[in-house]
Amino acid sequence: MNSHTFTATIDIIGVNPFVSVPTDILELLFIQAEKRKGKIPIKGTINNQPYTQTLVRYAGAWRLYINTSMLKNSPKRIGEEITITVEFDSADRSIAMPLPLQRALEENPEALSVFTSLPPSRQKEITRYISSLKTEEAIKKNIQRALNFLLGNERFIGRDTP
Repeated sequence: MNSHTFTATIDIIGVNPFVSVPTDILELLFIQAEKRKGKIPIKGTINNQPYTQTLVRYAGAWRLYINTSMLKNSPKRIGEEITITVEFDSADRSIAMPLPLQRALEENPEALSVFTSLPPSRQKEITRYISSLKTEEAIKKNIQRALNFLLGNERFIGRDTP
């Protein structure tokens, strides 16, 4: 893929630092992504440090949000000019469902039915959360919490109901 380099000044909307991507580069990314709507997966560097991110359109403008994993102390760097490379990222970003979660859902048809009726983004949110856990104990405990959530009995991932 082709990498595109530009400089931009960090701005902020709400509490979120971002930069605007130049229109000519956006047009090239749209062509590479084969779309002009929705999220566009990208990768590149900020001040020569690699990042993986998603371009999103918000309040009528495409923005590259700059989080602290991309640039240390980014919220305190508003007004700073940075050098950015960006390119379309065609890598598969899907997250495989952890086997213990898959088994638990298969053993609970009611929870499975609710899970499969959720929007893909919510399914991904649950899957990503369980996938991020490190210990078997934490995985087991949170799978039970996820099942309870799907059955309408408990809050999970900051949500009251599925």
